[in-house]
Amino acid sequence: MTAPVPTGVPAVSLRGFHATDVPYVAAIVADALHEHYDPSLYASLSGEWPRGFLVAADDRNVPVGFLLGVNQVEGEARVLMFAVERGRRTQGVGSMLMEAFFERCRDRGFRRVTLEVRVSNATAIRFYTRYRYSVIDLLRSYYSDGENGYHMARDL
Repeated sequence: MTAPVPTGVPAVSLRGFHATDVPYVAAIVADALHEHYDPSLYASLSGEWPRGFLVAADDRNVPVGFLLGVNQVEGEARVLMFAVERGRRTQGVGSMLMEAFFERCRDRGFRRVTLEVRVSNATAIRFYTRYRYSVIDLLRSYYSDGENGYHMARDL
């Protein structure tokens, strides 16, 4: 699957997570989400629902974005991590990941998707709102630096 990107922008394809993706995904997480996780976390989480860990890769097969979804509640998927490399934002990569994730959620029979987002991340909140997510709760001191988060959800 190739993303609908503006003319002149290199193609991006979707694939599953590979163990060799860890350094790229970790760098995207550090820059975009301002979090640092033990590298073993990514491989561990990918094993729980492999089709829920989508990677957007460039023409050299290098990750430029990803969406890591998990299933912790019956009938519900959770977007645990979702980010796109800074230079690839606004090129359709995030939309491609989110739409493919919804498709995989429907295939599993999920009825709802949830996520958390920093209250200061207005760009992400606008993106999620376009995908019909709504704020359902304020999560006080949710992030490692003490910032509050919003718990958002949408029905499928």
